[in-house]
Amino acid sequence: MSAARPVVELLKLSPDFVADPYPVYAELRAQGPVHHVLTPDGEDLWLVVGHEAARAAYTDPRFSRDWRTHGHLAPVLPAYAHGPGNAHVLLSDPPAHTRMRRLVAREFTPRRIEALAPRVQQVTDALLDAMEAGGARTADVIDALAFPLPMTVICDLLGVPDLDRDVFRGWSNEVVAPTGPEAEQAAYGAAMPYLTGLIEAKRKAPGEDLLSALIHTADEDGDRLSQDELLSMAFLLIVAGHETTVNLIGNGLRALFHHPDQLALLRGDLDGLIDGAVEETLRYDGPVEGSTPRIVREDTEFGGAHIPAGSSVVIVLADADRDERRFEEPHRFDIRRDARGHIAFGHGIHFCLGAPLARLEGRIALRSLLERFEDLAPDGSPDAGPWISGTLIRGVRKLRVRW
Repeated sequence: MSAARPVVELLKLSPDFVADPYPVYAELRAQGPVHHVLTPDGEDLWLVVGHEAARAAYTDPRFSRDWRTHGHLAPVLPAYAHGPGNAHVLLSDPPAHTRMRRLVAREFTPRRIEALAPRVQQVTDALLDAMEAGGARTADVIDALAFPLPMTVICDLLGVPDLDRDVFRGWSNEVVAPTGPEAEQAAYGAAMPYLTGLIEAKRKAPGEDLLSALIHTADEDGDRLSQDELLSMAFLLIVAGHETTVNLIGNGLRALFHHPDQLALLRGDLDGLIDGAVEETLRYDGPVEGSTPRIVREDTEFGGAHIPAGSSVVIVLADADRDERRFEEPHRFDIRRDARGHIAFGHGIHFCLGAPLARLEGRIALRSLLERFEDLAPDGSPDAGPWISGTLIRGVRKLRVRW
């Protein structure tokens, strides 16, 4: 059995960990792939770092996402863990995961995503028009574009009424970066009745939207998503369907501002380099810093460490994609790099269903910004923040720009 390792307090390794965790992760990776840590938010976790170890952890069946089945192992669980809204693919293991993902994938198809391109461009153009309208030549690009674009698109996709979108922003913020257990529980408590009503309305009067399709889809054996599965998938799609894109856009802009040579290169060949810029952003400073936590089903030896049953394991995507054993000069932002092989959207059975949508929105948003504002620049430090807390989402809440 491996020797026990001391708990590492991440803030003691670097007081700037939240703003720049990469040096800390690299230091940990140099010592080994698995570390017992205390996060800046006070969470007791086991981190898996490095590209090879991250891919292995994603496919290790001893690391479960099904807190409903294995939650009894954990010393502490959120109050909502066994309530409605948790029966979706991100919180399940095979065979339940296989069944649900198959049903969702029948409707959440590449063709449906590709068909959204004109709408994404339309929404982007309208938001950029609004940015220009006041004549101030400065804006918070998160509030003006990065948030409303994906939120509008995912709500269009699901058929969520326009007037409810700002409310969802508050709920979503509490899910990805909780300000406290009571606020997090309140977000779930408010979202579930609303979505229940929305699902019932669409049962009675289905539309062309994805949620209506998910309600009525069935496989060859007549299997359908249950009410709780529909509720859970709707909430997951709204949260995951916009949070990744918000921070893909924000992180992409910050990376370009920090690397003016790459920004100039991209401006000189938007047609040829925009896809590469999006993929390099995903690798270099992707919107998901660490995976959603896995619960360890049994005492486990992994990466030279002994991880007790009931522990929470987070796979650090941000470090996996900065591993020099996988990417040459990984700390260099290079939009001409072949960034294939990054795991910014996860790996294995939990690879993000919404990855094509995030890529589409990121590509259109970044390209449209650079085409519209030829002298776009940061208005102050791109890293002024505030930063999103926690180990899940990486990004800033505000990003001031000028033109």
